[in-house]
Amino acid sequence: QRQVVESGGGLAQPGGSLRLSCTASGFTLENYDVGWFRQAPGKEREAVSCVDFSSTHTDYGDSVKGRFTISRDSAKSTVYLQMEDLKPEDTAVYYCAARQPNTFACPLIGRYYTTWGEGTQVTVSS
Repeated sequence: QRQVVESGGGLAQPGGSLRLSCTASGFTLENYDVGWFRQAPGKEREAVSCVDFSSTHTDYGDSVKGRFTISRDSAKSTVYLQMEDLKPEDTAVYYCAARQPNTFACPLIGRYYTTWGEGTQVTVSS
């Protein structure tokens, strides 16, 4: 069964940092576009970042640009989301999602992704 698994969530103070990891079982992330999305209580799902299968293209949501960095370690078949300068409004459940690529850019649109993880909680609070 193909699935992705997120890890690395937790509690951070405002201004702090966390690194989320996304791994896969049943397939390798190396040939897939990977996106990170988040959803806070009472809010709609929000696109955070994505990286295409070749690691040539990345994209970020406006609210995280300049603070978050997505990267891929092909040897470990892992995609990371490095989050810096965290703010209370970053508090949410963060989801990793994967899709087989069909363009040369990864979309920041959740419905284009076919395989989702169960999410990892990120809480930013003092």
